[in-house]
Amino acid sequence: MDQDLLDWMLERLEKEYPPIVTFLTHSNVFELLVAVILSAQCTDAQVNKVTPNLFARYTTVSDFADADPNELEEMVRSTGFYRNKAKNIKASANIIVDRHGGKVPDTMEELLKLPGVARKTANIVLGTGFGIVVGIAVDTHVRRLSLRMGLTINTDPNKIEKDLMLLLPKQIWGRGNHMLIQHGRAICPAKKPLCDECLIMQRCPKIGISSKDRYAKIL
Repeated sequence: MDQDLLDWMLERLEKEYPPIVTFLTHSNVFELLVAVILSAQCTDAQVNKVTPNLFARYTTVSDFADADPNELEEMVRSTGFYRNKAKNIKASANIIVDRHGGKVPDTMEELLKLPGVARKTANIVLGTGFGIVVGIAVDTHVRRLSLRMGLTINTDPNKIEKDLMLLLPKQIWGRGNHMLIQHGRAICPAKKPLCDECLIMQRCPKIGISSKDRYAKIL
């Protein structure tokens, strides 16, 4: 992508969307980890409806490690894929207790060893939980907008992350994720993006979007 175009788009997006810490409600790093695991294929809003009761029932990492699988499944059922999510949360809690003294590890290498944790989850936990930025979390919004804006030609999240890391200044890697998510939710959803209301409409490549009906072919 042309650097001038990229700078132009980033400048407008940064002005439009104020910095935020996270979209997921949590009070400690382990709760953040649990919330991010639950957010897979689920909206943050729905996760935030589930976690208050969940974190009231299980208040420590050890509580999650010792949780009854059936009860845990039932508590996270509404987030979808609840059996795998409950299994991964419980297994991750056990590993954190047994290998890390009950503390969530603060390296990409160790986080990726936890069940249910891929680079997206690890990036969010590191950036939001520890203030450590080593990459860019690529969720469905970041993937979609990266393709539409011409920031990548790849569809694999890990390859998209590498492309974005080469394009974006490191100081906005964490912020860039939040900007794209906010813009994706407000203006550029999967179907029928509001291009006429978009602040980068004039120069956005709009890859995969029909100019006739503004329907996105890239989902």
